[in-house]
Amino acid sequence: MNTKSDSFLDWLADWEANLSSLDLATVVVDPTQTAVLSVDMLVGFCYQGSLASPRAAGIIPDVVHLFQDTHAAGIRHFLLLQDTHEADAVEFSAYPPHSVAGSEESETIEELRQLPFSDLYTVMPKNSVSCDLGTELGSWLEAHPEVNTFIVVGVCTDICVYQLAMYLRLRANVLGQRDVRVIVPANCVQTYDMPVETAEQVGALPHSGDLLHRVFLYHMALNKIEIVAGLI
Repeated sequence: MNTKSDSFLDWLADWEANLSSLDLATVVVDPTQTAVLSVDMLVGFCYQGSLASPRAAGIIPDVVHLFQDTHAAGIRHFLLLQDTHEADAVEFSAYPPHSVAGSEESETIEELRQLPFSDLYTVMPKNSVSCDLGTELGSWLEAHPEVNTFIVVGVCTDICVYQLAMYLRLRANVLGQRDVRVIVPANCVQTYDMPVETAEQVGALPHSGDLLHRVFLYHMALNKIEIVAGLI
């Protein structure tokens, strides 16, 4: 038994359990400088398809609540970065086919589409787990230099959410933008779970949702991304 790892994992569980919430009023000082970025809150990740997960669907109420609260606080920048894959996407060699362009799976979940301010959404299709490679995100950031606070929500914690949050943080580091904040509310991100037994049956790699969600929250925090229990 690796006692060093056991000690760290115990600490990590306590760290996640004791995350503090953040007062939204302290975040949105100037709503024109704040953006909410949602990753893959799609039918194909929440309700149907090969990558749909009840864990992803479970964060929908908190994500909707965050959208409502941030809009009420005056935020008008809502960016939806969403899988819209080509039918023969190279990514399908790593993941089962999902969210193909034009399919129901590639549609934004109804809970977000029915919000009365959905006309404010800027939808950015992506054809990989990256939110910046081959997307319009970089151009949008260049066109909105005043935005220095980014609230990131969605799925999956250890894949697309991580890629997006790290891109925003590292881009700011490279550009010397010391005032940039990247905030990830833990109650508004999640990943999928695949037990070892199931993985062996289907010939896939196992995926511990609880562990990887926790580890990648920690790794984002390690890089000075603000991980909070939620925004209140």
